[in-house]
Amino acid sequence: MEDKFIPYKRKEIKPQEQLIKSEEYFNWLDQRRTVRDFSDEPVDIKVIENIIKAASTAPSGAHKQPWTFCVVANPEMKKKIREAAEKEEYENYHGRMSERWLKDLETFATDWHKPFLETAPYLIIVCKRAYEMVKGEKVNNYYVNESVGLATGMLLTAIHNAGLIALTHTPSPMNFLTKLLNRPENERPFLLIPVGYPSKDAQVPDIRRKPLEEVMIVY
Repeated sequence: MEDKFIPYKRKEIKPQEQLIKSEEYFNWLDQRRTVRDFSDEPVDIKVIENIIKAASTAPSGAHKQPWTFCVVANPEMKKKIREAAEKEEYENYHGRMSERWLKDLETFATDWHKPFLETAPYLIIVCKRAYEMVKGEKVNNYYVNESVGLATGMLLTAIHNAGLIALTHTPSPMNFLTKLLNRPENERPFLLIPVGYPSKDAQVPDIRRKPLEEVMIVY
């Protein structure tokens, strides 16, 4: 079978406009913050659908698109997720985490209590698909972590673009999500992301991103 290709078309941007657009994009994206103080203000589900469609444009190994985005809005399910997550987080903060790890977290004033898991109007659980079942046989996906990581980054950007906030939450282990959401054997939870609006009194840590000279090397 011959591979089918189609012409690649894009809008041409002049060098000077590239400079302006790239700087504007950085300044806009630099306003994105991880926020833990959520409002319960509702968000149109179609906004969430568009955000997930945007995330799904991410590149993936052999174009396998090895991701599933589970959207939880049901209050009872959110409560169950919070209870299970807090159980794991309590264990983390009381024995699993090293002293260095706990020290590093002091800046963010976090603990095992996770009320945002019930307050936020939506929880998006990003799942990675290790393989697919095709006619009863396992078919491997490729570069699964890398692919899902790229899609998650685009998800966070799309959330910011929609004027919403997000938190990348990683209760560990996350096997409880597989059971609560009744996901198939080929899926594993990758990230738990509350999405919504910030509360009126929301605050974020006074921290800075690394300067360019610490993150870029030109050869």
